[in-house]
Amino acid sequence: MVTISSQNGLILSHSRRLRLFTLFILYVGQGLPIGLFWFAIPAWMAANGASAKDVGSVVALTALPWSLKFVNGFFMDRYTFLPMGRRRIWLLGAQTVMIAALCAAILLDPGVGDVAVLGAIGFVVNMATTFQDVAVDGLAVDIMEEDERARGSGMMFGGQSIGIAVATALTGAVIGAYGAPAAYAIVAGLILLLCLYILAFNEREGERKLPWQQGTAHPRNLEMQVGAWWPILKSTLSSLFKMPSVLWAPVLMGRGLLYGGLTGATPLIGSNYLGWNETEISSLTAAAGLVAGILCLTLGGWLGDRYGAKRTSIGWLIVQLAMCTTMYFSVSEWNNELVFMAFVYAWISLDLLLTVSCLPISMRLCDPRVAATQFTIYMAISNFGISIGAFALSRVDSFGGLPSIFLVVGAGMAVALTLLLFARYPRRPEFYAALAAKAEQLPHDDRLKPRID
Repeated sequence: MVTISSQNGLILSHSRRLRLFTLFILYVGQGLPIGLFWFAIPAWMAANGASAKDVGSVVALTALPWSLKFVNGFFMDRYTFLPMGRRRIWLLGAQTVMIAALCAAILLDPGVGDVAVLGAIGFVVNMATTFQDVAVDGLAVDIMEEDERARGSGMMFGGQSIGIAVATALTGAVIGAYGAPAAYAIVAGLILLLCLYILAFNEREGERKLPWQQGTAHPRNLEMQVGAWWPILKSTLSSLFKMPSVLWAPVLMGRGLLYGGLTGATPLIGSNYLGWNETEISSLTAAAGLVAGILCLTLGGWLGDRYGAKRTSIGWLIVQLAMCTTMYFSVSEWNNELVFMAFVYAWISLDLLLTVSCLPISMRLCDPRVAATQFTIYMAISNFGISIGAFALSRVDSFGGLPSIFLVVGAGMAVALTLLLFARYPRRPEFYAALAAKAEQLPHDDRLKPRID
């Protein structure tokens, strides 16, 4: 049941359902610019004769803010407006910048050959999107309870995938029919609607919705807020250089390589081997994203609850390796529409499902005092892998052609799988406390032992 306060309206800390829905809808909104700039724009470029170098360059510039977003976390943990909550002010600010950048894109209207301009627009919009992403991730760490993390992860990335799918299908069709400016306008309008939703809720009781309204900072946030740079840096570095965290970073980077490499490879395969146009490629990508989102909302969260984050991640990595191996050795079948469609559905779904299974581990390893900073660094490591994958795609002609991207992606997966098989990633302290309390209520022989997964 959603809790409503007559003074503050919807309050996230009071309702599990509201928390999960809010994380879901915020990630849907986050997927909108990703669908436009990571899928629809590259498909438009490839279908209109852009080379792998040009497509890879635009994707790399678009991806770059995601690998630099650890800086965002430092600012968010250091500066905020607590009477509005720890994260809401950043959410609203980020979306305002996104809308402004998209309006500028409408006026500039760069063509397929304007690689630098397209890359710059993608960079600015995605830089603003990274601020939203960091704010939502910090919000998730702040408000979600331990037993909500697996399901919340599925809701978040399922929502993102649905947002990407909607944006890819919609903007891909609109670009083909009316041009890129119409697509920019549609995404800007949808983000504006999301701003109105953010204005409707509070993180915790007693906070204000807008700066000029009445309300106070919640005592928990006042206690947690770190008011200086050095304590933030010290706490973050201390947590990051613990052995589980060090061993977690290559896993995150391996996951990013797949997304960065195959995002640009997909329109190139579709255009060069099948002769598809941007509308056909975008429609397929959108349908695959929608399926991936549904799988994340259902299967992803359930498997995490049932088998644990580590075991589930190992399973998805094994399937991803099998997919890359199959694609590398079946180049002669790339002109088969069924093969291409199966590949697109597979890689997009597997990427999202692996992300969902990995997210709870990243959350567990975070120090709550600097959650935005540390979680953002984890995500930045993954996104740095995306940039490396996109850069590798732009250089495939130098080391074997387009099929070689599957060797790069497969190498990253192999490293990640090896670490997951042999490394140990602990749960958060509150999990062990709850487990110990539960064990005290059971007969001696039936007591549960803490699990490392």
